[in-house]
Amino acid sequence: MAYNEKLVNRVRESLMHLPNVQEKTMFSGLTFMVDEKMCVGIREEEIMCRINPETYETELEKNGVRPMIHGKRTMKGFVFVSEEVLDKKEDLDYWVNLALVYNKIAPKTKKSKKKKSTKS
Repeated sequence: MAYNEKLVNRVRESLMHLPNVQEKTMFSGLTFMVDEKMCVGIREEEIMCRINPETYETELEKNGVRPMIHGKRTMKGFVFVSEEVLDKKEDLDYWVNLALVYNKIAPKTKKSKKKKSTKS
């Protein structure tokens, strides 16, 4: 699992004022869960933000932003932002805040139930 610790610490600092933040390893990186919902993650030298799918296309047009592709599927509402465009605190805050705004209305991920084995 490779991710930029400096970038992780910058995101941590941006989220430290919130009461319900958890860190989980997923998607080959570190993900910050806010109110039990995926919000911001760090993978290698970029951050992943869960944003409003309605503004997704507009945000993709910005410099240093690319879609999140999981397997062969494009995950609408999830973008990766290169550290190269996050030099200033204001730049990082823009993306973190965009993710936090959507987090308030985002649906929680349904937890999968493990199937019980049946014995005859």
